[in-house]
Amino acid sequence: MSGASKVNSKLQMRQEIIDLKRRDTNRAKNKGKVSLVGAGPGDADLLTVKALTIIQSADLIIYDRLVSDDIRALFPASTPALYVGKAKSLHSVDQSRINEVLVEQALLGKHICRLKGGDGFIFGRGGEEVLSLKQQNIAVEVVPGITAASGCSTYAGIPLTHRGLSQGCTFVTAHAETDLNINWQGLALLNHTLVFYMGLSKAGMIATELMQAGLDSHTPVALIERGCSRQQRLVKGEIANLAELVIEHQLISPTLILVGEVVNLSEQLSWFESQVEHALDGKMEFTSVRMSA
Repeated sequence: MSGASKVNSKLQMRQEIIDLKRRDTNRAKNKGKVSLVGAGPGDADLLTVKALTIIQSADLIIYDRLVSDDIRALFPASTPALYVGKAKSLHSVDQSRINEVLVEQALLGKHICRLKGGDGFIFGRGGEEVLSLKQQNIAVEVVPGITAASGCSTYAGIPLTHRGLSQGCTFVTAHAETDLNINWQGLALLNHTLVFYMGLSKAGMIATELMQAGLDSHTPVALIERGCSRQQRLVKGEIANLAELVIEHQLISPTLILVGEVVNLSEQLSWFESQVEHALDGKMEFTSVRMSA
């Protein structure tokens, strides 16, 4: 091979490498992006500015059951929205398929708003979805949302911590893929406010386990149904009658369970009830019930 041919061959190889790199760069540019967005506990006014910006600018919105009607009303009419909600024993789309859809749509170059109730990283399986996307080298950002424990307790006038009553707060899920692995004795002895997510159907078990582990049977409890909405209901009692409260008041999901002395502050710190009453011009929807042991 002549010197000129060698030079031309090297130049051609270099150009091929450049072309390959350019194609890879273009392919990477064409990949979409997923924004995992926490929608908060229901009140659209509690959305973060960043969450609202993403909702209004995304190419596709994929949302869960706990995204409220008020928040869904903010979806642009021109933006496709896909519902992938889950309820107890009733999944419209299972988690593995949701992961696949996110990857498939992102690879089409779309900016996806993956909208989850509360905060996606608190019992929301957001971590699983981010791991799935990262395995495919898809760009991801996570936008925190106000979790139900904070939003619903605040709207019920119950501080999660309060000097002299509770120096800490523990979030617990009563739902698991297989068996629950909860240190009940540890929870009972913490002297913290306990917040149970997805615990409505396990109310009897929660009460029994905590009392067997040493929690006083007169410990105050609160159940907050559809918190941070005009339909919010607050039912209070003691841990010994937790299961009875669920049945008597026909509570439905989503309902948050709070356990601890801070529950007793709800009447003194109540504020949302009066706002709802004013907004509805006296047509009260907010309900607060005190149940004695």
